[in-house]
Amino acid sequence: MNIKIGNLFKGDKVIWMVLLFLCIISIVEVFSASSSLTYKSQDYLGPILGHSWKIFMGVVVAIVILNIPCRFFKLMTPALLLVSVVMLLWVLLFGEKTNDAGRWISLFGLKFQPSEIAKGTMVLVTAQILSAMQREDGADKRAFKFILMVVVPLVILIGLENLSTAALIMLVIFLMMFIGRVPMVQLGKLMAAGALLIVLFVGTIYMVGSMENDNTAETQTESIANGQTEKSKKKSPSFLHRFATWKGRIDKKLNSKYVAPQDYDLDKDAQVAHANIAIVNSNIIGKGPGQSVERDFLPQAFSDFIFVIIIEELGIIGATIVVFLYIVLLFRAARIASRCDNNFPAFLVLGLALMLVIQASFNMLVAVGIAPVTGQPLPLISRGGTSTIINCAYIGAILSVSRSAKKRSQNMPIKEI
Repeated sequence: MNIKIGNLFKGDKVIWMVLLFLCIISIVEVFSASSSLTYKSQDYLGPILGHSWKIFMGVVVAIVILNIPCRFFKLMTPALLLVSVVMLLWVLLFGEKTNDAGRWISLFGLKFQPSEIAKGTMVLVTAQILSAMQREDGADKRAFKFILMVVVPLVILIGLENLSTAALIMLVIFLMMFIGRVPMVQLGKLMAAGALLIVLFVGTIYMVGSMENDNTAETQTESIANGQTEKSKKKSPSFLHRFATWKGRIDKKLNSKYVAPQDYDLDKDAQVAHANIAIVNSNIIGKGPGQSVERDFLPQAFSDFIFVIIIEELGIIGATIVVFLYIVLLFRAARIASRCDNNFPAFLVLGLALMLVIQASFNMLVAVGIAPVTGQPLPLISRGGTSTIINCAYIGAILSVSRSAKKRSQNMPIKEI
């Protein structure tokens, strides 16, 4: 049986090319940046083979999903919504901790973040509500209320352990409502409410975060005095420990001052320091693939800070190419949306593309020191578990929409005749 390559890789060819280049960059740079994992495991090829296998599985998932007609995505929404709520509650109560954050679930040997699935579900729900309630003069006023009724509870559940992810997905939903012509008065009220909540939340962070730091210090002193071990110390409720972390990150960003190189504390600010050193080491043209020095010192070099490794090895040109690929992804998604006959696939493809590109933009801003440090990986490039597969699934959904949009574009002249 002959199976042509074109029959497998259907859909928008430019999107496929973007995915291909991002995957190639990912394999090369993650292989270079995984030196710490190689040292710990004493397995030279193990980390990169595992990552390559996940990329391969992600491409297979993308191929499967692009063959699903877009109308069937609507039927999947109730199940995905239920699964998202259950898993977010589960991870909040029983999630595994990684880097002091309980964001992971292990199921049948797979370790994943429920927030990755919940993000796509919220985009799917928002696209359905906006498409169902479109009028000639814009979206029905009730669409705003229905979207918030679904999105806000999920955002709160995500934000208790992963504030940056909650903020990013809320930004995506806001942009989708703007594109979906939700009345500007309602969007203005949402912005005002958001600004008020930010002020109140920052105040709460400083109040609770200071209490957490004091309690931690007091508990440690009491434990030492009583001869208690580290495991016997009292612990705060799981969702409160993040306030001290958030407070520290805000303080570090707001109170940043120039520090002479000889006075810089590499132990206290290792991520920012080694990220800056990696950027300087690039000497504009880069050191060459596999020649990074800071990969051995930079925490999470293969994940959160993979972009600075790209800069160090591939230089400004390599970093610009990566940025360009994400821009192409967004503009190509907009072109696909403009060809759609119905509103739902147009809103869906724009929402998914915005979600991937905004996350990538924030990761890059963190890497170069413009935004405060968070745990956002670079989509389709950073070393990840199921997040790589899920991001490929989102690409598959975009490709599925592109297939129907392409047919509509080809048939348009015939309809006009």
